[in-house]
Amino acid sequence: MFIDTHVHLNAEQYNDDLQEVINRALAANVKKMVVVGFDRLTINRAMELIEEYDFLYAAIGWHPVDAIDCTESDLQWIEELAKHPKVVAIGETGLDYYWDKSPKETQQKLLRKQIQLAKRVKLPIVIHNREATADCVRILQEEHAEDVGGVMHCFSGSVETAEICIKMNFMISLGGPVTFKNAKKPKEVAEKIPLQYLMIETDAPYLAPHPNRGKRNEPSFVPLVAEEIARLKGLTVEEVAQKTTENAHRFFKIEA
Repeated sequence: MFIDTHVHLNAEQYNDDLQEVINRALAANVKKMVVVGFDRLTINRAMELIEEYDFLYAAIGWHPVDAIDCTESDLQWIEELAKHPKVVAIGETGLDYYWDKSPKETQQKLLRKQIQLAKRVKLPIVIHNREATADCVRILQEEHAEDVGGVMHCFSGSVETAEICIKMNFMISLGGPVTFKNAKKPKEVAEKIPLQYLMIETDAPYLAPHPNRGKRNEPSFVPLVAEEIARLKGLTVEEVAQKTTENAHRFFKIEA
């Protein structure tokens, strides 16, 4: 059994065939999925989906790219929704210095506020980090994010950064890029970080793993991520599936 710990089934790319996508995931032994909402529209849709499907759970937060659009009212709304028993994390939040829609200072302030929110509702944090590792790690440390822990979603950093995050009570989640031929850092992380600290995801509809790179991603592809991790670690796919599923159950406090 697999758990896709980060998927955007609430994305418009699935408007026409969502049920077929879900059916393919279940057929591929992906039995549970965490749907991530990151703004008003996608959070609303995530909440609808977790009501409709027993095996779907939600992470809700505000994406750093859109930090400039986030109001105090939005954060209060997220905090209220976080009381739902199937909301299992706050995020994705974090920092994204690749896109320049939201100023860095605005992103940093919003990240701090969402860490504080996560502490109030006693949920872990899902971190998006793009070209902002030093600031991201520093803010997590300054805000004592280890109090609730979290996950470094679609991790692309170094083994050294992964180890720093693990010391802060964070999990490392690997997605499609670990299967890419030239993805040196994700492969090193997959090889060297102990399996007890790893989870797997698709980030679908984005970042489809090899051999589907460039196509629309979907949760039925998460076994391809597990296969590459198994290859790099010299384990069986079943061993990777079992341990990463156990990790996800424990991390998100989802009943097995």
